[in-house]
Amino acid sequence: MSDGVPNRSSRVRPLMRGPRPESVPALVGRACALVGLVDVAAGIFPRFRQSRMHSLAEVLPGSFGPFAAALSLSVGVLLLLLAHGLKRGKRRAWRAAVALLPAGAVAQFVYRHSIVGALISLALLIPLIVHRDQFRALPDPRSRWRALANFVLMGAGSLVLGLVIVSVHPRRMIGDPSLADRITHVLYGLLGFEGPVDYQGSTSWTVAFSLGALGWITAVTTIYLAFRPEHPAARLTEEDESRLRVLLDKHGRRDSLGHFALRRDKAVVFSPSGKAAVTYRVVSGVMLASGDPIGDVEAWPGAIERFMDEAKAHSWTPAVMGCSETGGEVWTRETGLDALELGDEAVVDVADFSLAGRAMRNVRQMVKRIERAGYETRVRRVRDLGEAELERIRLAAEDWRGTDTERGFSMALGRVGDPADGDCLIATAHKADETPGPYGDLKAILHFVPWGTDGASLDLMRRDRSADPGMNELLIVAALQAAPKFGITRVSLNFAMFRSALARGEKIGAGPVLRAWRGLLVFLSRWFQIESLYKFNAKFQPRWEPRFVVYRASGDLPRIGFAAMQAEGFVNLALPLPRFLRRRSRPARACAHGLAERQDVRAA
Repeated sequence: MSDGVPNRSSRVRPLMRGPRPESVPALVGRACALVGLVDVAAGIFPRFRQSRMHSLAEVLPGSFGPFAAALSLSVGVLLLLLAHGLKRGKRRAWRAAVALLPAGAVAQFVYRHSIVGALISLALLIPLIVHRDQFRALPDPRSRWRALANFVLMGAGSLVLGLVIVSVHPRRMIGDPSLADRITHVLYGLLGFEGPVDYQGSTSWTVAFSLGALGWITAVTTIYLAFRPEHPAARLTEEDESRLRVLLDKHGRRDSLGHFALRRDKAVVFSPSGKAAVTYRVVSGVMLASGDPIGDVEAWPGAIERFMDEAKAHSWTPAVMGCSETGGEVWTRETGLDALELGDEAVVDVADFSLAGRAMRNVRQMVKRIERAGYETRVRRVRDLGEAELERIRLAAEDWRGTDTERGFSMALGRVGDPADGDCLIATAHKADETPGPYGDLKAILHFVPWGTDGASLDLMRRDRSADPGMNELLIVAALQAAPKFGITRVSLNFAMFRSALARGEKIGAGPVLRAWRGLLVFLSRWFQIESLYKFNAKFQPRWEPRFVVYRASGDLPRIGFAAMQAEGFVNLALPLPRFLRRRSRPARACAHGLAERQDVRAA
């Protein structure tokens, strides 16, 4: 071996050892999808089934050949459905693939297909069995709407494949059936009945068996998804919430997003010492944490390790949305993940806030104009409001929401006026009209959650659409002016995504790339309020605190972004379900780590 240059044997040895074990699920998943396509093609196209090497169709009795064609088609479709689960290392997908691959090999071998295809299917079993320890991922949280989605998608796919199956035998088809006749034949065949299209010889059996197999797969997969044993999404239990509140009482002033960890549609993992926690939600296979870990900074690594263990156990993609610079440093140091600046949080120091000066001229004029129009404001703690007024505020907030679903995940609490949230602030605007609305003189609402004992973080802004413009500015100013009497010294306003790019892109001397990026953000602001939120926050002369997204690989960013949009409520993939498919409400259940931690706590 020459200096610094490995010899040929050293280069070949890694290849002979095969792929790394952790890369096997992805490779097997792709290979499984390829084998599935081959099986589907073998079951549909007559020429593809012909083999110069081997043929058994001529010597097999009766309908055994058509049955093998239907089996090949069924196995191919199921392998395509399982490919994604195999890539994620799912244990149940592995079990199904181990059972299906031999069946597909037999079907290909029997139904006039080259022996090579059967050997490929059997060869795929080798890495599945040798590396079976790489397929240990637990099931994902399940929702019943997947059964309806499967029925719609599989039904449409079966109809298209059925039309292909009916139409690929033109020489054996009796007559020239119309498209309507072919569609009717497919629909009848999916249900197991004979349709109007007829063929010569055994082709009628082949088409009938194949259509019946597609209908069977659609029915069985839908029934399985609808009635399979439930693996519910984790929820924040009362015990978890109590433990989080204790941590927030001690360390809540560190992160303005800390109180949002108390959303009850999040799950939580605690550090082994119980002094820190990470809250998260699983969306489309992405395990989304929000903000910094809760609790003592020294215990953060233990909670982060539990979070990563949970992600690995389920083969979820780990990600963190909106963590601070300190949080991003700890996450990247402890996990090897990467961080990317997502935007900036607007924080106003109450002692420095004033309506005086040229910079606040527009806000000052707007507030004075609205006050002259007869509006008044009130800022109170939730615990100081009566139940009747709280109920009116809840109903108004829901009515004025403007969207079908409640938006928010990382910076929204998801509820208003809960007795457990007595420290929250509510700022309301009122106007005594001659004709009161459905909520009396109430015209706008701002809700703030605690940020430790001396801070507040904006949760939601709602207003009556018939009220004068400027309600939000009026209430923010009222809250900032009333903050000292509540002992509040700092207020966190809205989060501005890509704030630095918008600010730098409009300055003199900005380069073409930065200007193009700003132009794209301005264009997207038509739907996502990127620029408008930045400009609204900037009115109050805040200091900007950067927030980051933490991710595993650059290729995960599109998936993480889509999952975040789902979590925040900008994308809603849920479908309305029939009553018999709707999940019944059950007591919240903890994740695996949560159950183990509770047993440890009780034992102690």
